[in-house]
Amino acid sequence: MNTLRPGQDGYAEEVAGFQTSIATQPAVVVAAETAEDVVAAVKYAAEHDLPVSVQSTGHGLTTGTDGLLISTRRLTDVEIDGDTARVGAGVRWGAVIEAAAKHGLAPLSGSSPDVGVVGYTLSGGFGLMARRFGRAADHVRAIDVVTPGGELRTVTPGSELFWALLGGRAGFGIVTALEFGLVPVTELYGGGLYFDAGDLPAVLRAWRTWAMTAPDELTTSIAVVPLPDLPFLPEPIRGKHVANIRIAYLGEDGDSVVAPLRAAAPVLLDTLKRLPYTDSGSIASDPPHPHPYHGTNATVEVLNDGMLTSILEHAGPGAPVETVLIIDRLGGELARREGNGVGWDAKAEFVVRALSVVEDGVETIRRAHAKLFDALAPWSTGRLLPFLYGEHSPAELAAAFPAADVTRLKQLKTKYDPAGRFG
Repeated sequence: MNTLRPGQDGYAEEVAGFQTSIATQPAVVVAAETAEDVVAAVKYAAEHDLPVSVQSTGHGLTTGTDGLLISTRRLTDVEIDGDTARVGAGVRWGAVIEAAAKHGLAPLSGSSPDVGVVGYTLSGGFGLMARRFGRAADHVRAIDVVTPGGELRTVTPGSELFWALLGGRAGFGIVTALEFGLVPVTELYGGGLYFDAGDLPAVLRAWRTWAMTAPDELTTSIAVVPLPDLPFLPEPIRGKHVANIRIAYLGEDGDSVVAPLRAAAPVLLDTLKRLPYTDSGSIASDPPHPHPYHGTNATVEVLNDGMLTSILEHAGPGAPVETVLIIDRLGGELARREGNGVGWDAKAEFVVRALSVVEDGVETIRRAHAKLFDALAPWSTGRLLPFLYGEHSPAELAAAFPAADVTRLKQLKTKYDPAGRFG
């Protein structure tokens, strides 16, 4: 077990996360290489009355603890046994995608292969095949976790701790490994259609109407994105504010299914094609480099024309704060499956997300985002935990759970972490 303190070589790299807008200065960092290292670190924290937090990998949230930080990025084992994957807490989706593909299978990963499996799954895990197979959390079969008392346990469906970890995300222990089911997928029809900002009203309405009748085999979102004028971007969209319709479709008739979208307005760039699931990260092409950002979201029961007008006003090309606006179609298996973890907003038809880069402080961004979500409030049913980026108030976080689940989570928190040592 390697420990690091402020000023030592490797300390800064160990505490650095994908989210760089949150400063952190833990008194001690444990760079765990085994589950037993995590056990030892938790016991050390108890003996010295230190608060404990965890830094995983990929797009894992940067922690703000001033106590003991446990880094699990070195727990990188990946095993495939039949249709089950077992992975360490430091594994990113890209490694699982490649390993599963050799067996004709795929995980319920998200838009980026750089995202860490554990953090993504414990937040629920809304991915590229969610409307067909549900959340990644719905397919977890076992969790290895070190509890606040320093006990390494394996919990399975039916356990109250298993329930709290899946969708509750934090505060009940440090997960060292997950076992979860894979699905028999090797390829899909995916990519994107890009449209000019001048056509945004027509494109948004066309996508909304089309998405409402989409088959469960199709998971789709629309992103309104200000793109930089940089040479790595294709010339037709470089430096433009665009609408990007993203498609991940498991059927065979992709071109006919998306035909109404191609007819909605002139297409600047069309990247839709059959592709192996190992290339699924190309659909969204999320930025791979750490940066400072803040974002929030709201689930909504409808997406009417007035709401689309508000979205364009507060998060479109003329918005006072430059914003990446993403609307995801929910429904399908997400509305039907009852998982083994904390509840999901099954009533919602869409989730509206806003994300902005933090340059001169986060308060201006908070105010700008608030105007958008205040306008959507009459139709909102809550929030989704995976899309709360940055620091949020307890009330904002609580809105990501059903009220009954909040009560149960508080009770279990008191039971498993009575000292309140885990964040």
